[in-house]
Amino acid sequence: MAKVNYSYQKKQKEMATKKKQQEKLREKLAKKKIDEETKVE
Repeated sequence: MAKVNYSYQKKQKEMATKKKQQEKLREKLAKKKIDEETKVE
């Protein structure tokens, strides 16, 4: 039977977490930019 590669699973989990954090940051910056544009008008 094949041995489970925990380091691979850990790396995949870390990459998913990092991607999710980047998405949140991108959404936050987009929202901030929209708020600033509406204040200017």
